[in-house]
Amino acid sequence: MTINLPSIRDIDVKGKRVLLRVDFNVLFSDGKMEDLYRITRTIPTIEYLSRKGAKVIIISHLSFGKKGSLASVAKYLNSVEKSFPLGFIKATDFNLIAESLNGMKDGDAVMLEDIRLQAGEEQNDKNFARQLAELGDIYVNDAFSVSHRKHASIVGIAEFLPSYAGFLFEEEVRGLQSAFSPERPFFLLLGGVKAETKLGVIDRFLNIADKIFIGGALANNFLKAKGVDIGSSVLSENIPVEKYINNGKIYFPADVRKKDGKIYDIGEKAVEEVLSLVQEAKFILWSGPMGNIEEDDFDKGTKIIAQAIANSKAKTVIGGGDTVAVLNEMGILNEFSFVSTAGGAMLEFLASGTLPGIEAIIKSKI
Repeated sequence: MTINLPSIRDIDVKGKRVLLRVDFNVLFSDGKMEDLYRITRTIPTIEYLSRKGAKVIIISHLSFGKKGSLASVAKYLNSVEKSFPLGFIKATDFNLIAESLNGMKDGDAVMLEDIRLQAGEEQNDKNFARQLAELGDIYVNDAFSVSHRKHASIVGIAEFLPSYAGFLFEEEVRGLQSAFSPERPFFLLLGGVKAETKLGVIDRFLNIADKIFIGGALANNFLKAKGVDIGSSVLSENIPVEKYINNGKIYFPADVRKKDGKIYDIGEKAVEEVLSLVQEAKFILWSGPMGNIEEDDFDKGTKIIAQAIANSKAKTVIGGGDTVAVLNEMGILNEFSFVSTAGGAMLEFLASGTLPGIEAIIKSKI
């Protein structure tokens, strides 16, 4: 079923306060931001709303344990070429925030401090969601990558304001939906670490994909069940491997590369097998690296495969934070049909066909 979301293209935002949820949850290293991909992908939505005369109030978060402030993101946005002026409100008290917003003019944009500093955000507290909604006239979600979370700024706020999808959100839904009715042959490539996060994807695509290859630490449980010596490699708990290992369309690494008794990468034979499957495919969906990309030389299999997918003539849909990081490092992000900014949200959407953030927009009163 195709999802058609109400779009900001369909409304007049001039003079309206637009609460725009984005995902500017970036890593900081030595005081500098890393991985600006999500930020740059969101700028077109902010520019559009500003150009149309909206008063844009940007809401985001930083994950627990990530040091820094969204003031650094605001500073970065003010350093790049764009069409909107941007302010930053450090206050977290709603009365002070509301007072600061009173001076906004049409076309202005301001960013609020980390929304997760507010106690009611992650609990999806209804009173907090109502307070947040009172700051604006319209709600726009452009944070697909966190729309699997039932948080107040994703789900709760949509109960109180007419709600719409931003441009990046629309791109994500459209790009990932294409995997439900792909050209054939369709090749699904899965890697990464946590098997429990990808079993739903495997189950959903068993009847859609023509070939599935499972690599990375994700494959360890399956390799062990097949009698392969995995040493002290990481395993996921309670994985029903038996239903998958004898399925003829699912492939596992023919060989692996180890370090200190642990599997760190797929081997040369496995890489060649993946390259053969890539060459045959007309549609490729990939999430998760094939090895430990943080270790020197053990990103080799992932990078060889990434380049082959980039060079293929197939339609390519790629996602997952680690996967995108590798592509960004290689400088080939623009060589794929669609690159998702999401990790967990992408997997949940592929497994279920929807997300809490999507349902919230659909159910909101426009």
